[in-house]
Amino acid sequence: MAKTAIAYKEKMKEISVLSLICSCLYPETRKNIMGDFEGSSSHADMDIKPINKRASGQAFEVILKPPSPVSDVAHCVTSPPKRDISLEDIQKKLEAAEDRRRSQEAHVLQVLAEKREHERDVLLKAMEENNNFSRMAEEKLQMKVEQMEENRMAYLAAIMERLQEKEKHAQEVRRNKELREELTA
Repeated sequence: MAKTAIAYKEKMKEISVLSLICSCLYPETRKNIMGDFEGSSSHADMDIKPINKRASGQAFEVILKPPSPVSDVAHCVTSPPKRDISLEDIQKKLEAAEDRRRSQEAHVLQVLAEKREHERDVLLKAMEENNNFSRMAEEKLQMKVEQMEENRMAYLAAIMERLQEKEKHAQEVRRNKELREELTA
């Protein structure tokens, strides 16, 4: 930070030296500028006074004068003359306004109709999807019921078959037992 401050001071010295050299080479430009301000200090509505001359630059005081009655008349701004409006012009403007109103109303109605159409389409699509979902769910349920019925019938058939086999086995065992009893008797 100290290096920055030193560099800044050096740069300011260079600028001051450059300003001094310029004022030595071109002293008339400074006088001309001051002459312009000092000579033109009597403007119609302001005064310019140099305060004091400094090495760093010039300071001026600008004093605004209060408006005088003469200057008010000179600066009076008049409005442009009004044009005579005919009945036909008024009628044309009214018709144009009516056309604009009708056009805007038609546009609003068109936008509302498009919104209603879109809402109807969305509602129909939702109803269709709901019907499809219901139909699919019903078909799925029907398939499950049929599958359960088939499984139940297969289970019952298997049980009946096992019972029949047990019954056959039991009859065979009884018959063998009777044959043995007859042979042993």
